[in-house]
Amino acid sequence: MSINSKHAKSFSKLENVLIIGNGGRENSLAWAIQKNDLIKKIFLIPGNAGSQKINKCERILLDINNNEELIKKLTFLDIDLVVIGPEIPLAKGLGDTLRKNGFKVFGPGKDGAKLEYSKSWAKEFMQRAEIPTAKFWKINSLKEANEVINKSKSPLVVKADGLASGKGVFIPESKDECLEATEAIFNGKFGNAGRVIVLEERIEGPEVSVFALCDGEKYILLPSAQDHKRLNDNDQGPNTGGMGAYAPTPLLNKDYLERIIKQIINPTIKELQRNNIEYRGVLYFGLMLTKSGPKVIEYNCRFGDPECQTIMPLMDKDFVILLQKCAMGKLIGNEAINASKKVSGCVIATSKGYPLEYKTGYPINIGTIDSENCQIFDSGTRLSETGDVLTDGGRVLSIVCQDKDFDKVFEKAYRNIKEINFEGIYFRNDIGHQVRTKFSMGN
Repeated sequence: MSINSKHAKSFSKLENVLIIGNGGRENSLAWAIQKNDLIKKIFLIPGNAGSQKINKCERILLDINNNEELIKKLTFLDIDLVVIGPEIPLAKGLGDTLRKNGFKVFGPGKDGAKLEYSKSWAKEFMQRAEIPTAKFWKINSLKEANEVINKSKSPLVVKADGLASGKGVFIPESKDECLEATEAIFNGKFGNAGRVIVLEERIEGPEVSVFALCDGEKYILLPSAQDHKRLNDNDQGPNTGGMGAYAPTPLLNKDYLERIIKQIINPTIKELQRNNIEYRGVLYFGLMLTKSGPKVIEYNCRFGDPECQTIMPLMDKDFVILLQKCAMGKLIGNEAINASKKVSGCVIATSKGYPLEYKTGYPINIGTIDSENCQIFDSGTRLSETGDVLTDGGRVLSIVCQDKDFDKVFEKAYRNIKEINFEGIYFRNDIGHQVRTKFSMGN
């Protein structure tokens, strides 16, 4: 299938695209966007060491918090579309600022981004819209937390209310661990993100990620994905920003997806409209498939990472047209989006010590890579003064592959990751174990 872009010719010029961000998500977006023949140049602010390896791409080192300089630069570059990748600039209202200055922006304004940057607001939003989610308590003090936790019959999920780079969620196994997590958050583990805490009842079931491209009124769905949040094999260890993913997930058959659309996606769009929020960007639904049906764990206001790296290779060359339509409020709503019959998988190579303390600045050496239907997206890298690629983050590289089945996908991904070497490299060996028929630890 291909994207229905018959109305694309009526749109304004689409030659120069700007992507805000410096991770694997932004590199994969650039990689997908450059496929379109209309695109002449893609600029990344600030990008990373791998950005300029992508066709048509150029890095710009500019402070995105300096609105005056940013707008001046975008005007000079004649930018036709801005795609904002990370949650922090969205939460700060960068989308609003750019739209007020006449730019077409894929990414919600500050009001829409509140779905992600305030978990308590999002829970109250779901409550008003009668969207299925776990029972919750908004907590403003350690004393209040102690009272709720001690009254609970089982351990509760503990969440920092604000943005914590995907690490502000704790799933304790005991009440003591609940209390320890709340104390750590209130004591400043996540800075201002932890001034308020959300406690949730613990619900059970597999987790899936669903993505909707939205123009404020209409939307279309991307392939669903499953992320792997825990650091270690067998889903053990601390929560991370994501250690790998696969797409599409076979858990969501047509009937179950229709249920999600009816109970969650449509009510979300309607509630946004009731709140006078014109949401133009991607809506991320983090869902748990419980025995009683799908429930929302969280919203994100941007593409997931590493789900984005996993999904982008499945997009056809007109993916960028859809982003433009969203930015302009001109989706038809029936566009087909998945151009590939293949499946995709991603394994993340991280720095030793992530998600806690880790060191950077180590040279990255890559041997013989199987490049057929495989990509390596830089996530946390920088260039040395001599031009060598160095580690520069907790998550360093995204190793992504596509094939006709998940066994072949992850066979290639793990073969490639074994050709990569840097000091302290770490990765999970069991990404995609849910869908691998030939799975054994270390394959």
